[in-house]
Amino acid sequence: MGGRRLRVRLSNAFGDEELRVARAVIARPVGDRSGASAVEPRSPLPLTFGGRPDVRVPVGALVVSDPVDVVTSARSALTLTTHLLGEASRWGLTSHPGSRTTSHVLAGDRAGDEDLPGAAPVEHWYCLAGMEVVPERPTRVVVVLGDSLSDGRGSTTDGDDRWPDLLVARLQAAGRTDVAVVNAAGGGGRVLADGLGPSALARLDRDVLAVSGAAWLLVLAGVNDLGTAAPTAEAQREVAEDLVRGYEQLVVRARARGLRTLGATLLPFGGHVDYDDPEGQREGSRGVVNEWVRTSGCFDAVVDLDRAARDPARPGRLRPALDGGDHLHLGPAGYAALAAAVPLDLFEPPEPA
Repeated sequence: MGGRRLRVRLSNAFGDEELRVARAVIARPVGDRSGASAVEPRSPLPLTFGGRPDVRVPVGALVVSDPVDVVTSARSALTLTTHLLGEASRWGLTSHPGSRTTSHVLAGDRAGDEDLPGAAPVEHWYCLAGMEVVPERPTRVVVVLGDSLSDGRGSTTDGDDRWPDLLVARLQAAGRTDVAVVNAAGGGGRVLADGLGPSALARLDRDVLAVSGAAWLLVLAGVNDLGTAAPTAEAQREVAEDLVRGYEQLVVRARARGLRTLGATLLPFGGHVDYDDPEGQREGSRGVVNEWVRTSGCFDAVVDLDRAARDPARPGRLRPALDGGDHLHLGPAGYAALAAAVPLDLFEPPEPA
């Protein structure tokens, strides 16, 4: 969303020691391009924390900056530059490895510079947990809780064409400037157990319920639960049953905070080297879970992304034109198809809780 004031959330959720931020600066990237190493001249604005330029973030904690007056437009890109001190500046940083966006790392205090020649490009985000904008009008937020399919593996680096990005574009084009989207996905994530990051059940409070203005929870997760369980009838029956219970817990906890819940069907993974098994046990579990999502009535509404992405001739596989190449993740055309499959009328103002 656009607005005239914003603040930044910095996280040390996964750090193993105190995070020491000496300086932090917000700016506009050259050409309004995500991943640019240079910023527009005279655009850098220093951030403060309780009136000070520096802040210490304890292990496991999060801090927010003081609000800064800056005019932003919807879907514009912003650059955050931090000067970090101590050992945490070299390792142990809280990060988002699957950011699909380039950061630029350089030694020394360069937070106020307009370019970083010689910086090392890395496709991660560090320390940044979010940016909060005071919008021009009352706004509600849909939070996408998911895995690498929402995190955008297979999308264009620095292209902002993950399917939640494209959903924002659809909402804006349709005049729904009262609905924002927060992408709370993490590659390798599972619903029931920790994977490359915490499980969906473990991070619901921090990544969904704590989001300012959250009104809807859209869940697209579970493929990694099926894919990492043994391809036996007993193991797949158990993981499918546990997934259903996990979804029910997400729904109960979200509704208790007044959020409407949207359940997305799981996409096919036939042909994937790790998840597709010869006897089709995992595909059978995917079918069981999807049937429950569609018919149980647990969620307030269903978003049938499986129908949008599957090959009509081979429903256990992705459509070839949408396949990102590994038969599990999508390419840019596939993510566009997912965004197009989300009915915008789901985001009508919910009834008061």
